[in-house]
Amino acid sequence: MSKLCEYYFAPHSPFAYLGHARLLELAKQHNVKIALKPCDLSKVFSISGGLPLAKRSPQRQAYRLAELRRWSEYLQVPLNLQPTFFPVQSDDAAKLIIATQLAHGTEAALALTSAIMRAVWAEQRNIADGATLIAIATDLGHDGKTLLKSAETASIQNEFDRFTEEAISANVFGAPWYVVDGEGFWGQDRLDFVERAFAR
Repeated sequence: MSKLCEYYFAPHSPFAYLGHARLLELAKQHNVKIALKPCDLSKVFSISGGLPLAKRSPQRQAYRLAELRRWSEYLQVPLNLQPTFFPVQSDDAAKLIIATQLAHGTEAALALTSAIMRAVWAEQRNIADGATLIAIATDLGHDGKTLLKSAETASIQNEFDRFTEEAISANVFGAPWYVVDGEGFWGQDRLDFVERAFAR
């Protein structure tokens, strides 16, 4: 029986973007299923004491940029440190991912997640724009318009709210956050420990 990794994230998170492909590769290597759970980080922060980027101290903001540069170079993952469309509201993108998962399965939703994250951090695209989201989904072979309509329904909002509540209950306070065998790991820089948990 394969293990399960609960994957909490927001589509606009640069650190989730940096770790996304590595997580998928590790899960494949170790036959681990991923439970994709995009959530509302603003609500998570309001409970956990986290601050949105603009409200963080200058020291923290500067160090964040240094870390993003280091990790981007180390992983050889393209990343614009200050993309045109950031900060960006990513709730619609998160709900599109959920709608895709329900309609086409986890693999399709993971591929869409990859494309949405890349759109923000490597392609200078606005994921708060409906037409952009439709185009991203359509490029992957989906009916983007239909998926976006589905993403706007109450049932998808309920799933998004449920994942956010689950994140809060799991003591999540940042993204990405991985849960394996009940143990939480914060950040793509903890993927070495996540792999060890996969291998246990």
